[in-house]
Amino acid sequence: MELPPVPELVGLSLLLGLLALVATAAVARGWLRSELDTGGQPAVQKANGSPPDKSLGSKKQKQHQRIRKEKPQQHNFTHRLLAAALKSHSGSISCMDFSSNGKYLATCADDRTVRIWSTKDFLQREHRSMRANVELDHATLVRFSPDCRAFIVWLASGDTLRVFKITKREDGGYTFTATPADFPKKHKAPVISIGIADTGKFIMTASNDTTILIWNLKGRVLSTINTNQMNNTHAAISPCSRFVASCGFTPDVKVWEVCFGKNGEFQEVVRAFELKGHSAAVHFFAFSNDSRRMASVSKDGTWKLWDTDVEYKKQQDPYLLRTGRYEEASRMVCRLALSPDAQVLALASGSNIHLYNTRRGEKEESFEQVHAECITDLSFDITGRFLASCGDRAVRLFHNAPGHRAVVEEMQGLLKRASNESTRQRLQQQLTQAQEALKSLGVLKK
Repeated sequence: MELPPVPELVGLSLLLGLLALVATAAVARGWLRSELDTGGQPAVQKANGSPPDKSLGSKKQKQHQRIRKEKPQQHNFTHRLLAAALKSHSGSISCMDFSSNGKYLATCADDRTVRIWSTKDFLQREHRSMRANVELDHATLVRFSPDCRAFIVWLASGDTLRVFKITKREDGGYTFTATPADFPKKHKAPVISIGIADTGKFIMTASNDTTILIWNLKGRVLSTINTNQMNNTHAAISPCSRFVASCGFTPDVKVWEVCFGKNGEFQEVVRAFELKGHSAAVHFFAFSNDSRRMASVSKDGTWKLWDTDVEYKKQQDPYLLRTGRYEEASRMVCRLALSPDAQVLALASGSNIHLYNTRRGEKEESFEQVHAECITDLSFDITGRFLASCGDRAVRLFHNAPGHRAVVEEMQGLLKRASNESTRQRLQQQLTQAQEALKSLGVLKK
């Protein structure tokens, strides 16, 4: 047999070598695909001769996707006096406010929304809320207008006030519309408190330096107050709309009167009185619903209840009614809420809340680890039936059992001294209602 010429033999060898290379590459590609399909594990044959489980990789991928999609777990809290938990926000709630008509609760969070809740749903299984979006920012503080037709918020990034008007639609729902222009930027430090006078005559904003601004409703500054307290920790307008008060680094609470003329025109802001008696910085204070009582809590470890129904223009000072101990006040910043009738004082530090009877100064209830984060706001509703707190993504509502006990104690004392029959009947009715409320909560003391 005659061999082919040398050049043809070389070409044949090259062709065979190329085919072998292509085959090797194809096999390698198939092995790599097999590895990827099994999550990076070699495609090893099972001992019983069955093919490798190609679903292992896809199962792991699905588990990773599921972990990424799961939301952070809500903090679980239970207590016999817990009435409800409001949980529509997806971000941390920083502030809340009850409307003056008692129908609504407004909350704001860093999820760029303000939620409006119906108070009549508090004891229902479902807690509905309406959402107002805060465009390109988020609100840190919120307050209803006195007529409940608007609310104001303090913008975290904008460092200014924004007004939202509330409009009822034909279908019964509501629309929330921001006014075209925000208030001008005037504060040079972070704002910690805002408020609207119940008369609707002015707005107050306070920053954590020593500045309080008094505005008209159109965004013009009427007056600037220098508190001279090194720094402000809280400021508020009294429910009667006469006073603005602040506390801070100094061991007192300073109160000013915002004066208007007979025609409603702004006149001036004058010093009214001070709450003096603490020996260290005051963390927080609160007014009773009629503005005749104030409460304060200080770093010195005490809380105090004051009678502020005084003639300060005649140099009359507020009277100290009660002093109580609160050890946590010396370790961390505290918040305070006073029930509308001033019978119950609620103090919060960290994620704990303690309730005191102001007539006797005794602690009656404690709620531990209420929120996953520090409590950012604390408030009684206008009826005094509920205490609300926020500090994570939920608002927790508590039955005010100490308030009902205080009514029972007060009515029993008044009944002993009542001589008029109609008065006795009225007092007995109030006593019975308070006792029934405690009985329904399972906390009636025999």
